[in-house]
Amino acid sequence: MASKRPKTIPEYIKAAPEESKAHLTRLYAILRGVAPKAEETIKWGMPFFVEPRFLFAFSAHKAHVGFTSSNDALDPFRDKLRDYEITKTGILKIPYNKPIPENLIKKIAKARMRIVGDRNDESFW
Repeated sequence: MASKRPKTIPEYIKAAPEESKAHLTRLYAILRGVAPKAEETIKWGMPFFVEPRFLFAFSAHKAHVGFTSSNDALDPFRDKLRDYEITKTGILKIPYNKPIPENLIKKIAKARMRIVGDRNDESFW
């Protein structure tokens, strides 16, 4: 990332390494389509969608983009995501040499929105 800290998601994508921009741009479009009313912000140096609590985030890394939702949103789709690495904390790693599993990302994002909408616990994320 450039030395100037991005303040918006488009600035984050613009400042990202060239090899990550296509994946970041597509992931951003998918998530905006799923959560058009969510607040878009940069937290901890990463793009976040919040409504009113954390929905999902994404980030550029050396060899992949990370899509962060939650394990409970990812769990129903793990068998369909076996070609991708998923961390213990619920980060889906999408290598730059693999396509973004767009339909699954949409389903995971929608599941996360339902989960957050069903939670009344203000301490959740």
